[in-house]
Amino acid sequence: MNISISQLPGIGQKISLKTAEDSMLVLIVHHTGKRELYFFDEADSEEADFAMDLTSDETRELGAQLLGATYQPVNADQLKMFKNQIVIDWIELKNNSPIVFKTIEESEVRNKTGVTIIGIVKGDETIAIPDADTKLQPGDVIMSIGKQDQIDSMIALCNGGD
Repeated sequence: MNISISQLPGIGQKISLKTAEDSMLVLIVHHTGKRELYFFDEADSEEADFAMDLTSDETRELGAQLLGATYQPVNADQLKMFKNQIVIDWIELKNNSPIVFKTIEESEVRNKTGVTIIGIVKGDETIAIPDADTKLQPGDVIMSIGKQDQIDSMIALCNGGD
């Protein structure tokens, strides 16, 4: 990737990123804080194929996402190695489950099933790596990791079985 930075007198700064596929992203950062993002499918094109304005917060969030703040791809070889060994599943907690209204610690999920809870979706809220004192509620979607037989036990537990 080729990156070039140039000053735009009276406007701000232009940052151009030319990709290996000969596309180009151009970010113009104005002195006022306004940011404009342009995409050129062909780097030599005179007219952008796509353009949008971004706030400073949106620009920082985009940068964070590009850096892998919330998602890191898995190496394909590692994925093949773990394919039959480790499973991640999202399981909805039903009203009649014996772990409803208990904390993660009180529920003893790890002892009963062998899975580890690595996240919980509670309505619009997502809790990554929940604390042991996080209370489990009906309708929570529990992100669990373990071997397939452990996940199967967790599914049964969340559906109301022991």
